[in-house]
Amino acid sequence: MSAVNDTNFNSAVFLLTGIPGKEDIYLWISISFCLIYFISIVGNSVILFIIKTDPSLHEPMYIFLSMLAITDLALSISTMPTILGIYLFNSGEISLNACFAQLFFIHFVVKTESSVLVLMAFDRFVAICNPLRYASILTMPRIAKMGLVFVLRGVAIELPFPFLLKRFRYCQANILSHSYCLHQDVMKLACSDITVNNIYGLSMAVLTVGLDSMLIFLSYVMILKTVLNIASHAECLRALNTCVAHLCAVLLFYIPDIGLAVIHRFSNGTSHLLKIPLGYVHLLVPPLMNPIVYSVKSKHLRARIIRAFIK
Repeated sequence: MSAVNDTNFNSAVFLLTGIPGKEDIYLWISISFCLIYFISIVGNSVILFIIKTDPSLHEPMYIFLSMLAITDLALSISTMPTILGIYLFNSGEISLNACFAQLFFIHFVVKTESSVLVLMAFDRFVAICNPLRYASILTMPRIAKMGLVFVLRGVAIELPFPFLLKRFRYCQANILSHSYCLHQDVMKLACSDITVNNIYGLSMAVLTVGLDSMLIFLSYVMILKTVLNIASHAECLRALNTCVAHLCAVLLFYIPDIGLAVIHRFSNGTSHLLKIPLGYVHLLVPPLMNPIVYSVKSKHLRARIIRAFIK
């Protein structure tokens, strides 16, 4: 009997969900998603290329921006196959192992992007509150070590999720709420006790996204305290203007992420109309908007991009 159960487990599939009731216009919806992915991938790739090839942009702020672009590219690539598979080919099936791999990669990239936003907040804090020591504090070796630590943190936190899910049996209708796999969505389909998954998932969310958002908040409290002590009104606005792009990136990332987590854990499956669009906003909008916002707000980066395209 055990062998039969193992066979059924390994051959089982999950069914991903598009937009219910809109199946007749999936082709048109797919055009929108293709456009979003195209802009996201090209925009972040251009930023990476410009920063890599222009020595004048080899500064901490732009190094952190290149890290953000890498995580945005990874986030787009991790969701693209299943989303476009549904809307272009009406293919909503995904095997358990493929689903577990996707949810690990999505959650890992999300946690890493949260860490990058913390590093970018720290960069702005040092630049505004301690500008004379900026170059000595944020050296390239130190930036590389901080990036490596946060990547390892993401791997260590997210690696248990696939193994915690793999021990379950899924005997319910295996229909997921999104066009991609998320831990909080998959675990609800298990026939077993999911208390351990709930506790671990909630604890890790508080220790990562919760702690990261608190560190960003404290950084901006210190930044505001420093800026308000500046006598010149023009210098005060100039200092705050360097933080606008990062604040936009923070809001675009954390508001949908926290909202989706709350809905999944406390909605009891009754708010699909909010869950589906918020899920797309959570994973598709930051990679789309971050390169646009930074290209518009960063005068030096914008000038380099225009010069590259003119050439």
